[in-house]
Amino acid sequence: MPVPIRIMGLDPGLGRMGWGVIAVEGTRLTHVAHGVLTSSAKENLGHRLLALHDGLGAVIADLRPVAIAVEQAFVHKDPQAALKIGHARAIALLAGAQGGLDIAEYTPNHIKKCVVGVGHASKDQVQAMVKRLLPTARVEAADAADALAAAIAHAHLAGTRAKIAVALAGQEALAAPFARSTGKKSALA
Repeated sequence: MPVPIRIMGLDPGLGRMGWGVIAVEGTRLTHVAHGVLTSSAKENLGHRLLALHDGLGAVIADLRPVAIAVEQAFVHKDPQAALKIGHARAIALLAGAQGGLDIAEYTPNHIKKCVVGVGHASKDQVQAMVKRLLPTARVEAADAADALAAAIAHAHLAGTRAKIAVALAGQEALAAPFARSTGKKSALA
């Protein structure tokens, strides 16, 4: 029986950073927890980043995920917004690295495609699909729903990567006797 692994998803933002943790056991996904970390716009940038870092570090220490999926920044026109999201993403990546987590990054469209089936899905569509895939989550905040969607996307993609690795290992094992008997190197090895 497979052991469940925990994956954390993050929707980075300087004012609001959504987070969500799921457990994956085979193909079964289970909601663990979710929330939104906030920082006050009245504080200076350093204190805001520290608040996000401390909060995220506490969640990682408490829930013990093995991997973290961080949504990449997508900003259409506002360079100031891009910088703020970049700072928040840096905190997310730093906290993940400090926690020894496997770190993955996905574009918003990639996450939406994995969860909803459409790369340009609306926030409402993402939230509805997260509620359907994780019925016990009762997620109301869009930031937390996006974070759970990132975790779900990583779970699906990690599962696919694992299947490919197993298949390739099997092919290499089948090719090894051929290489030994003919003295030729296998193209797979």
